[in-house]
Amino acid sequence: MTLPTTRRELRDRAASDDVPAAALAAPGRRRARVGGVVGEVLLWLAAAAGLICIVLVILAYTANITLIMFRTGSMEPTIPAGSVAVVQQVDAAAVSVGDVVTVDRAGELPITHRVTSVAAGASADERVITMRGDANDVEDPAPYDVKTVRTVLFSVPGLAQVIVAMSNPLVLGGITIAATVLVVWAFWPRETKQEDAS
Repeated sequence: MTLPTTRRELRDRAASDDVPAAALAAPGRRRARVGGVVGEVLLWLAAAAGLICIVLVILAYTANITLIMFRTGSMEPTIPAGSVAVVQQVDAAAVSVGDVVTVDRAGELPITHRVTSVAAGASADERVITMRGDANDVEDPAPYDVKTVRTVLFSVPGLAQVIVAMSNPLVLGGITIAATVLVVWAFWPRETKQEDAS
């Protein structure tokens, strides 16, 4: 009876056996080898993507780091519309003039602009800041009373469209199915072909 064999065991066995050069050059064997390399590359890419997701989740919980998307061009050319920025929540006392920060507003979307002035607030941990977008000629209409802000660490232009497209349920379903098929294919046991002893 033949026991199932993993792809790695088959590769190791093939490397240790004396296989004629003509057999190695066979078109079917070459196609199988190319398919194996493509599968390995796809597995490594999937593993890298998974690792990035894990790191982002850990950073979100331990360092208060999150992502924000820019719909408008008020921060151009520094941060074009369609960019994604990595932001970190900090105390308002750490804010300086010139920082690009995101401020949450009650009942409205958050706003991300450059700080133009910082003044003491009603309490020791509160600050009153004014801001202006790099593409704007005037400051925002009113100052912001803040205890915390999210400071922009860096941004990636054009990434917002990719994130929005990937959040589509059909795309997410397709990615999930493709990843499942790839993992099952990679770890599915293979049966070795027994050669005749004659």
